[in-house]
Amino acid sequence: MRFIFLLAMLQMPSFKENQVKQPRVLLAYQQKEQTVQQYFKNKKLNEKEFHLFLRAFKKEQELEIWIREQDSDEYSYLHTYSFCTTSGTLGPKRMEGDLQIPEGVYHINHFNPQSNFYLSLGLNYPNNSDKILSDKHRPGGSIYIHGNCVTIGCIPITDEKIKELYVLAVEARNNGQEKIPVHIFPTRLTNDALLFLKTNYGNSGHFEFWENLKIVFDDFEQTKKLKTVKVNSTGRYQF
Repeated sequence: MRFIFLLAMLQMPSFKENQVKQPRVLLAYQQKEQTVQQYFKNKKLNEKEFHLFLRAFKKEQELEIWIREQDSDEYSYLHTYSFCTTSGTLGPKRMEGDLQIPEGVYHINHFNPQSNFYLSLGLNYPNNSDKILSDKHRPGGSIYIHGNCVTIGCIPITDEKIKELYVLAVEARNNGQEKIPVHIFPTRLTNDALLFLKTNYGNSGHFEFWENLKIVFDDFEQTKKLKTVKVNSTGRYQF
């Protein structure tokens, strides 16, 4: 019986094989796989067996792509995509309809090859911190990185760029990466940036949250490694 079970497992299609059955994903591979491979060659990175990490900065409207090679525990910078447009202002998402792009520590929990916005990668908003700090009844949801150029709280990067990112995400998932981490910050949380936030957004009620989020930003900046981030009973991030 065990042999039959193992044989069945071996015959199951891979995540990538299932994804490329979808016309838009197949087209993304046909059009963008070589472009993605060139990003790796330009940075002298191995395109096989990598893990993926995304960092988004709302003020700069940038989505950074980082890669961890199989034989390394550090991430290396690969590429940056610009937001096509944005919504809301600096500050976390706290309720449905506030138009805010979330801020915090997330991961990709949904691949949508038939999205209304071409292709989309869903985030696990609300996360455990959001569930504590956001509206208890209507925190909102359905936050994606997607194609097109419209948003009411998501991160759109155009159809052409989501094709590339979707290919990267499928490859990482196919390599066994169950959760692709996504960190979203109001801005690059340097000391000067934190002072900017305090000066210009000090009355928003978010400054303490940003100070807490800076711990996550600083740790990756210093180490280029990802620690497991936990959430305490007050919704604060901690290692």
